[in-house]
Amino acid sequence: MSLPSLLNNQKGFTILEMLLVVAAISVLAGLSIPVYQSFQVKNDVDVSANIVAQSLRRAQVLSQSVDGDSTWGVYIQSGSITIFKGTDYAGRDSSFDEVFDMSTTITPSGITEIVFSKVSGEPGSSGDIILTTSTNQVRTLNINEKGMMEYVD
Repeated sequence: MSLPSLLNNQKGFTILEMLLVVAAISVLAGLSIPVYQSFQVKNDVDVSANIVAQSLRRAQVLSQSVDGDSTWGVYIQSGSITIFKGTDYAGRDSSFDEVFDMSTTITPSGITEIVFSKVSGEPGSSGDIILTTSTNQVRTLNINEKGMMEYVD
C-alpha cells in the first residue's frame, strides 16, 4: 500500500466536528443552568417551610408536656430557626436552644416569634409566617389560635 491510500483510510474526528460537539454541549449547559437554579430556589423555600413547621410542632409538644416546667417557643430569623425555652426569645434560657439552619436567601416576615402555652399548647400569637426568596417565590404558613398549621398558597 502506498502512503496516500493509508492517509485516506484513517479514522478519527476533524477539528470542525469537535468544535460542533463542544458548542452543542455549551448551549445545552447554558440552557439548563437557569432551570437548575430555579429548582434549587424552590427546593430551598420548601425545605425551610418544612423546618419551620417541624420546629413549631416540636416547641408545641415541649410546651404541652411542660418540659422543664416552662413554655417553649420558636424564633425565626434570616439564616436560622431557634426553638427556645422561656416566655420570649429575649429572656430565654439559651442553654436549651435548638438552632436549625435555613437558607440565607430566604427572608422571613409576618410572625417571627411564637411561644406556646403550657399544657394546652396554644400559641401566644396567630397569623402568617411568610418565607420569601431572593427571586420572589413565597411560601406562607398559617398558624391559628389553636395551634393548627397549614400551608397557604
